[in-house]
Amino acid sequence: MTNVLGLGLTHFPLLATDDAHMANAIRMTLRDPDIPADHKDPANWSPLAREEWGDDDGVSAAAGHRSRLLDGLGRCRKELDEFRPDVLLVWGDDQYENFREEVIPSFCVLAYQDSVVEAFKVLNMLNLPNAWDVSPDETFTMSCDQELAKEITAGVLANGVDVAYSYEKRKEMPFPHAFANTQVFLDWDNVGKRFPYPIVPLAVNCYGEHVIARRGGFARFAEINTGEVLDPPGPSPQRCYEFGRAVAKTVRERGERVALVASSSWSHAFLNDKAWHLWPDTASDRRFYEAMVAGDHDVWLSATGKEIIRDGQHEMLNWFCLLGAVSELGLRLEWSDFVETEVFNSNKAFAVFK
Repeated sequence: MTNVLGLGLTHFPLLATDDAHMANAIRMTLRDPDIPADHKDPANWSPLAREEWGDDDGVSAAAGHRSRLLDGLGRCRKELDEFRPDVLLVWGDDQYENFREEVIPSFCVLAYQDSVVEAFKVLNMLNLPNAWDVSPDETFTMSCDQELAKEITAGVLANGVDVAYSYEKRKEMPFPHAFANTQVFLDWDNVGKRFPYPIVPLAVNCYGEHVIARRGGFARFAEINTGEVLDPPGPSPQRCYEFGRAVAKTVRERGERVALVASSSWSHAFLNDKAWHLWPDTASDRRFYEAMVAGDHDVWLSATGKEIIRDGQHEMLNWFCLLGAVSELGLRLEWSDFVETEVFNSNKAFAVFK
């Protein structure tokens, strides 16, 4: 029987920059001329939003948000080190990085060899400093296990879920940030050094109808309201759950010690159209979080893809994969935390399943 640990964490890109830039997402949103002025006025915001925004546009509150996130990441790293996994299987979204107009797979195992990753390529593209104040050209090695990745692919296919595989990343793009940031954040105090555990990335098409239409990112309301051409949907929440179960079945009888990791924040403000891209959908996130804590997967399995997109919870599909796996393996939630925010783009959750 494989020994398995389940982890859920965030790969929030702006955590990798300094406090002065952690609220950049909402600052950019506030420049959208098609958002009504009364929604942009802090006097009309929630108490939490006004508190976080303060009198310096979120700079002071960034330190507290960072501290909560580093506490959660530190707990996850501690669990990893105590567990001593042979490999991490990481579910993460591909945000118009590896997969573009040529092909958008629902699921893809990145069966790479060891990869040199530019740690701050995305920050550099945005002209942002990094939180470590080290060279912007810092790199690290992501140790991979290509043979295991191929065996995982074959096993998932045998267990009834169609999954693609890839041997090389898109050359002109940075390494997909969901996976790069997962290693950087879990190894926060050792950026640039070799992480002790290999990683097999499991890419999920979380962005679905927005992956090409919005290039996996921000869109202004002028673009949305003038005939946005949507893409076909991504995999349903239920299919992601089944993907997780298929991965779990595949690793169950193997000899490795495996850490199964869902890497994403929860609802994203810039994807929550109904809130003018200003706030995450905290009420919906709370509902899912409370159900996860209670072990009530029926709440998760009752969600539709349209509801997930409506609430800006695209990237939570990675967590549906994780919950499918822990259900299959009979793991139980041992610890979790929910970090609520209005100004820092997305609510974040952390979890440990054993």
